Amino acid sequence: MPPRKINLVEAADQKIAKVFDPHIAGDVNDAQAKVAKFGEVFDWHAHDHEDEAFLVLRGRIAIDFRDGPVELGEGDFIVVPRGVEHRPRSLTVEPVVLMFEPATTLNTGNAQSDLTVTDLKRL
Repeated sequence: MPPRKINLVEAADQKIAKVFDPHIAGDVNDAQAKVAKFGEVFDWHAHDHEDEAFLVLRGRIAIDFRDGPVELGEGDFIVVPRGVEHRPRSLTVEPVVLMFEPATTLNTGNAQSDLTVTDLKRL
């Protein structure tokens, strides 16, 4: 049987009910591709030991850094190096974002809050 194909935007619309609730799209070696809808503003945080990559699939987002924001639209990609404090936020209603990171990466990194997700669902 061939691997299963997923349309990430359609799957996000069907299965992700709330913002900042990452879902696993697939496993790639020791990393995961995760999809989330972004909301108004996330927690400031850093990942002390992991880089984190973002690819905007639909809508627009900003990733705030302490020295200024970077805005991303559909098709834009950015890598946030390990240890760099950042805060993602939406610029449009519920943008859909694909994230690449080690499977052990916690969405809120070194911060704990109501937005921390420890039990990820799969698309």
